[in-house]
Amino acid sequence: MNSPETVPGAARVLVVDDEPDLRTLYELTLLREGHHVDAAGSLAEARERLASGAFDVVITDMRLPDGLGLELLRDLATTQRKERCIMITAYGSAENAVEALKCGAFDYLTKPVDLKQFRGVVASALQAPERAAAAPRETASPAAPAASAPIADATPAVASPAADPVAQGALARLVGDSAAMRAVKHRIAKVARSMAPVLVHGESGTGKELVAGAVHACSHRSSGPFVPVNCGAIPENLLEAEFFGARKGSYTGAAQDREGFFQAARGGTLFLDEIGDLPLAMQAKLLRAIQERRVRALGDTQEEAVDVRIVSATHKDLAAEVQAGRFRQDLFYRLNVIEIVVPPLRERREDLPALCQALLARIAADSGAPVVSLSARQMAEIAAAPLDGNVRELENLLHRAVALGEAGDSGFGELPAPVHQAPAAINIKAPDAVPPTAEPDLAAEPTASLPPNLESWLDAQERAVLVRALGETRFNRTAAAARLGLNLRQMRYRMMRLGITAPSDDAGDDAG
Repeated sequence: MNSPETVPGAARVLVVDDEPDLRTLYELTLLREGHHVDAAGSLAEARERLASGAFDVVITDMRLPDGLGLELLRDLATTQRKERCIMITAYGSAENAVEALKCGAFDYLTKPVDLKQFRGVVASALQAPERAAAAPRETASPAAPAASAPIADATPAVASPAADPVAQGALARLVGDSAAMRAVKHRIAKVARSMAPVLVHGESGTGKELVAGAVHACSHRSSGPFVPVNCGAIPENLLEAEFFGARKGSYTGAAQDREGFFQAARGGTLFLDEIGDLPLAMQAKLLRAIQERRVRALGDTQEEAVDVRIVSATHKDLAAEVQAGRFRQDLFYRLNVIEIVVPPLRERREDLPALCQALLARIAADSGAPVVSLSARQMAEIAAAPLDGNVRELENLLHRAVALGEAGDSGFGELPAPVHQAPAAINIKAPDAVPPTAEPDLAAEPTASLPPNLESWLDAQERAVLVRALGETRFNRTAAAARLGLNLRQMRYRMMRLGITAPSDDAGDDAG
């Protein structure tokens, strides 16, 4: 059945299956696509074929008469072969599929195999950057080390994604050159080449969606759609329709057929953010959709095949959620094939200057204002701040500083302290207008009881300082601001927030 000569430019595919009918079906399908096909009926025969030449793709059944297809997969990994392996598993054998992906399989198919899906997966495997850049496979030694290896074991080169402008731009948006961020970027480039599900884990505000976008941009699916979904923002009664689509009349208000997220992401990547917030009932439906790669729209009687790669993210400890019964264990193992951990900002403080520069440039671009710069003192204050909210808190802090400060050659005014950070102890006597016993001076009395409401206590302290400064300057806001190291705009903002009004609205406002 095989052509004795390889068609120029055609791919070489090895099909390994012990059932002659299925083997013939796969061969005919691939031959019609113009590929050169070799076949083997056992593990031993497959090893002989691999020893005699190189292939672009290896398609193998999980269970063979003389062993498991996983053994062939491990052989390819051990010898660092370039062949991409597609595993065919029996219906419902989710554990085998996950194990195959962890061992470095490019993708898997579930029996009975849908031929349209079969052709699509093979085409995806052949779109690999490595194949386009590699030398002709017929001249390669079958045991020669590959430039890149399966994702489970060897360390690949990161050059292929970085050479693509789209991938390069996505990686560049992950600002930082610390060891932690270099490791994240390297792992993104490593796992992007596979179809294996990726779970991005990190604290809130660390940039998990940027990481997911980079995985998509560095993959062979970069030309397809990237569909981000916040699982915690969708009402529970709309989840199924939003994910899988709905037919006209399937629920009140469904005036026409509509696609779901799975259909919208066809040929691309579906990013499920905050996956830990999904209710258990929806988790079961999502598991089946991921496992079988088929979805049924709400109100429909037929399933349709979907070709998407799943990338999910969470700030929760899903393993602990599984133990607590709030997250399905089978779904956890299905999603957590490959994990990317995004480091919090406190673990990469050396990236702060570059992050501040990038964020200030973006803030300036959004507002149409010139880019302002941080002084050395301001940079030191940022470096000393806890920044428990990570990059999101840093961006919020810079936004406030730009909005309240004044741009100039010397930068903008003093950065406001984070709300969770108590100001340095100040030994200031409250003015007569504020009773000295109204708020306890906890800085002077370390043994005093803690305030029941920290935010109210801090506001009272700040109000007392502002009232005293205004009283000593006869409510000249410009002079009071100068004494406190603020500019007029910051002074006005604080007075408005704390409800401090001048005796006359025009009094003391000598600076407009």
